[in-house]
This record gives sequence, structure tokens and C-alpha cells, in this order.
Amino acid sequence: MNTRSLCLWISAFALSTSALPAQNAAPVPAGAALAITPPAPSTYGYPESTVASVSRGFNRYEFKLGENKVIIVHPKTEAPGKRWVWKAEFFDAFPAFDQEMLERGWFVAHMSVGNTFGCPSAMRRFDAFYAELTTKHGFHKRPVLEGLSRGGLYVYNWAAQNTDKVGAVYADNAVCDFKSWPGGKGKGKGSRNDWTALLKCYEFQSEEEALAWTKNPVDNVAPLVKAGIPLVHSFGDADDVVPWEENTKLIADKVQALGGTVKLFRKPGLNHHPHGPLEPAVFAEWVLANALSR
Repeated sequence: MNTRSLCLWISAFALSTSALPAQNAAPVPAGAALAITPPAPSTYGYPESTVASVSRGFNRYEFKLGENKVIIVHPKTEAPGKRWVWKAEFFDAFPAFDQEMLERGWFVAHMSVGNTFGCPSAMRRFDAFYAELTTKHGFHKRPVLEGLSRGGLYVYNWAAQNTDKVGAVYADNAVCDFKSWPGGKGKGKGSRNDWTALLKCYEFQSEEEALAWTKNPVDNVAPLVKAGIPLVHSFGDADDVVPWEENTKLIADKVQALGGTVKLFRKPGLNHHPHGPLEPAVFAEWVLANALSR
């Protein structure tokens, strides 16, 4: 795609968006563009090479879909079919896997829906984002969904509702049960402020109602198993924020009980940070070999 065509594509994308109300966001004029150059990301206390921006070395474009910020990073040479990774949260954090996929010709895309924990209103915005990219702009019908940490709630919740639209689910030190995090009802630390925010986002009337919720990822893997969606987790087995025993392990146990499989990449002795697989190239090759394409 040449520069002029790309600019026209971006303009058409921004101008064609419909207004979708964002939580805690000020109104933005229709079609308002954001700066192409992103701010420097936080290094989270790790070497910059570990958490450098997804777009380092690639063209990155930011714009609005309604009132929600969209980021799309373009590969230098596109793989056939306009394949893409949909990174649900913490877009610029720990991008080694994303850069591996960009090198292999995949796009990496993100739409910010605020800190909404995969709640129903966030899923409706995800529906609109998916429709925009696949229907109007030719992106592949089965993206790989990537969920870091609380991003696990987003990708698993959306995948369970859209099994015909998912190439694979990649979960990384992922929250798979909000009772574990931010609820802190198990062995993890939890987060009181995030738990309060989650109750509001899901419109629960009480904590008891939240604890009785039966649509957490750990409760809702049957549709994914039935559809044969490839599931892959990278996790630190010393994670004390999102304990793997209350999240990844429960997913794996329930998938296997249903006759399905989940690929586990264990990181011995590692905590919640840093995210990402120990061998990003090997991990990317697994995704490329297993992601559904039809």
C-alpha cells in the first residue's frame, strides 16, 4: 500500500465511524484524528527493550472510532489475507510477541474501551470495532485475540460470544476469573479500587451478585472447546497478582475435562511481570501454525 493510498484509507476509516459512547470519556468531534506519533511508553521498571512500543520500526496510525481510540500498526510486508492480532489491553506493554507477528506480515490492532474489565458494554464496542475492520476494510475474519493480565477478561468474554470470528486466544498471565482479580477472593492480592470499578461497569447491584456471576472465562469455555478455538497461555508460576492456579490452571482443567486442549507455556519462578513468552519467536510460530483461518 503506497503512502497516498494509506492516507486515504485512514481518512475513510475515521470519517465512516459511528458514535459509540465511551465510559468516562469527553465527547470528541466525529472523525477527529489523533497524533500519529505516540508518547513514550512506560518501561514498568524493566529494560526499554522489554517493553518498547509495539510500533518500533513499523508504521503506526491512531484515530477515533466514535469516541474510542484506535491504534493499527502495519507490517512492512503484508502476509496474505490481511491477518491481524487484536491486542485487548496495555497496547504498548511487553510487545515482543506483537513485533514477531509484525515481522511475519500480520497487523496489530487495538481499540481502547477504558478500564472496563470485559463488561457487556465493552463487548458491544468490540463488536463495532471488529465489524469496522473486517467489513469495511478487509481485515481477516479470524483475528488472534491477545489478552495480557486483565485483558484475559476481554478476549475470553468476546471469544465465547463470537466463536466464528476468532482465530485463536492468547492469554498472558491472564485474569480468567474476576473473583481472583480484582476481587482478591483467593490467594492473590486483589485490588479494592478496581473491584469497585468492576462492580459498577458490570452494573452489579451488590458484591454478592458479582460473586454469583457465571460468565467468567473459567465458567464459559465450553463454546470455545466446541468450536475448536486454539487456546494458548503464557504464565509465570510465581504470579502473586493473578495466581495461575485460580486462572490459567482452571481454564486448562475445564478445557481438558471437556475433551479440548490448551497449550501452556510455563515461566518457572516468574511473577506477574514481565509479560510475554520466554521465546517470542517459538511462540509466534505456534500461533501461526495453529490459528484458524476459515
